Amino acid sequence: MGGMRPASAPRLPVTARVFAQRFSSTPRGARLARHLVLHRLDAWGIPYGSPVSDTAALLVAELAANAVTHGRVPGRDIEVLLRLDAYTLRIDVSDSRGERRPTVTAAPDAEHGRGLLLVDALADRWCVFDRVPVGKTVRAELDLLPRAVPQAPFSI
Repeated sequence: MGGMRPASAPRLPVTARVFAQRFSSTPRGARLARHLVLHRLDAWGIPYGSPVSDTAALLVAELAANAVTHGRVPGRDIEVLLRLDAYTLRIDVSDSRGERRPTVTAAPDAEHGRGLLLVDALADRWCVFDRVPVGKTVRAELDLLPRAVPQAPFSI
């Protein structure tokens, strides 16, 4: 019975919810992206003000602001894609400019450039990859299952 799970193992649903929307490559479009993501998450059962909702809001706000500030191509929109399953919330923000790769470093006295430090701190994983046919996508993922808490060794 190589790949079978014991009957007592919990089974989580495998249904994935997906939301994709294009927004104008403007500060207004970035704000709208954040608002619509929060609305969609609430409709999916992740209420406003919950830790996942608040973290997603910060991630979308930062990634969308970066896309409209650094990835803007006149006449081209940004795109936000959410994917929610039982284990993970994935946030993809895509723009049409592919030649500039975001980095996490910022000078200590810089007024800008710390946004990806925030993404790095909040997301369980994040990465940048090329978008076909043109551009890049920045992906941030949040794990939804609680992590196992290490227990102290038992002593008598």
